[in-house]
Amino acid sequence: MRRTGNRDIFTSEDALTEVVDFVITLGIMLLAISVIGLAGYPLIEHMKESGHIENIKQSFSVLAPNMNKIASGKAPSQSVELKMYGGGVYITGDSYMNITMDKWNDTTAATETVSYEKQLRMIQNEYKDTTIAYENTGTWARYPPGRSVMITKPIITYDNSSMVIPMVTITGVDGVSGSGLIRVISEGGQLAVERFENVSRVEMTISSEYYEAWERYLSDSIGMQQTNINTTTQTVSMEKNYSQNIDVLVTVSPMSISIE
Repeated sequence: MRRTGNRDIFTSEDALTEVVDFVITLGIMLLAISVIGLAGYPLIEHMKESGHIENIKQSFSVLAPNMNKIASGKAPSQSVELKMYGGGVYITGDSYMNITMDKWNDTTAATETVSYEKQLRMIQNEYKDTTIAYENTGTWARYPPGRSVMITKPIITYDNSSMVIPMVTITGVDGVSGSGLIRVISEGGQLAVERFENVSRVEMTISSEYYEAWERYLSDSIGMQQTNINTTTQTVSMEKNYSQNIDVLVTVSPMSISIE
């Protein structure tokens, strides 16, 4: 009788159902773990990278006003600490700005065209496929597939009677890569101011990796119209005519940058 009882325990439908339920539950758990491993990990990595990019943007938003103290002549030098997340920070680029103006010449009693041009360059952080840079008092970002946006505005000012255009000329060959804290040190040079009076037209040509963002800024903030754009050379020209002549002041601020 006992043997028969033991056989009934192992061959009962209830016991078999429990085993099947356990196997199904285990299979579902293993499948869920596999899905999390395949899909969840890349998502977590993407979220981490997005967080790093946001932190880099914030740090350059802090870098810009400190560098601009030199550009405006308020400080002779600045030192700013940045955190890196495996990318690189470099003094790089061959960007430039050309300002062409039509101005009235009292001596000749005629309108003449004058131009002023300087190479700019930039401090740029490269992380994954994203670059973030300080260039000519503004900060800019370029994301895949390559379109650029403005993070903080450059300090070009216009008040209906005068315009102030900064030109920050950056020199330096330093660059570092890796993770951890670095320090960007900027030494200012002699600030120069060029004044142009009785200006009736201003055209600004900018060659930069961030030319698209420059175009939108000059259109939205200064009211300039695009006259030419070259995607190959990454150059854009913007222009505005003034019914009442204005004065244009161009401030040239040399900065020598080192990274340590």
